[in-house]
Amino acid sequence: MLGLRGSVPPDAGLITQAVAEIVSILAEEGVAGLPLGVDIAETPMLLALQAADIEVRDAQQVMLDARLIKSADEISLLSTAAAMVDGVYQDITEALKRASGERDRRPRQQTALRDGSDDVEAINAVSGERCNPHPHNFTDRLIRPGDQVYFDIIQSFNGYRTCYYRTFAVGRSTPAQRDAYTKAREWIDAAIELVKPGTTTDQIARIWPAAQDFGFPTEMDAFGLQFGHGLGLGLHERPIISRLTSLANPVELVEGMVFALETYCPATDGRSAARIEEEVVVTADGPAVLTLFPAEELFVTNKY
Repeated sequence: MLGLRGSVPPDAGLITQAVAEIVSILAEEGVAGLPLGVDIAETPMLLALQAADIEVRDAQQVMLDARLIKSADEISLLSTAAAMVDGVYQDITEALKRASGERDRRPRQQTALRDGSDDVEAINAVSGERCNPHPHNFTDRLIRPGDQVYFDIIQSFNGYRTCYYRTFAVGRSTPAQRDAYTKAREWIDAAIELVKPGTTTDQIARIWPAAQDFGFPTEMDAFGLQFGHGLGLGLHERPIISRLTSLANPVELVEGMVFALETYCPATDGRSAARIEEEVVVTADGPAVLTLFPAEELFVTNKY
């Protein structure tokens, strides 16, 4: 990524120099003229490699396949990363007992960093009327009593990532909020129950509601809401589980896969919604859940 996402202009010559070095190394290793696998690169780099008569192949697929099955050590790191987020959610429940804003992330970041996080990438906070439809960011909105609010903690421990949603009601909850949460919980529990070696991703995707069933015209519009994605050194690895892709291109689950399952249900009040996410390991005996902060029912903080 020598161009720093285009900030360094091609005329500076860094990319040209790098391609010349690559050509030299290929010749020294006796593989000049063979295809070159590249997993991530900027467009000017790809164009410069092709201009040097190097056949570029997509190595991203190879790298993702190599990371598909996690070792025991990797699963331990992912479990530790999830445990750190357990602690962050405990702090969030305390923060929601007083006036707080979606942007009030500093205490949560400090908790994660104190516990050993090497990168707190995002703490997405979504509350009140912003819950429906679902954005993926936070604002200056104040979180108030009666709001439904969900968070997504994205951070890493020794490079191993988390993606971990939890939903809360502040002070009190309404029937519409509780009903939405119950549905989201039913959908994710049904998915977790299917997790075992030999299950295919289309089997999981089929038990989730179609896009039109929860207010979206197409599966593309609803992509990422009823969703599963691999976790590891990347936030989105294989397997991907979605009605958009899995029905036609299913993948078989294998022992050692680790992925997040996430569901979303808008409430009938037109403003609230529930979002739940669990990180799951495929074991010979079925699913092992890494995300342990209580989520069996809607958590009401500072209950009146």
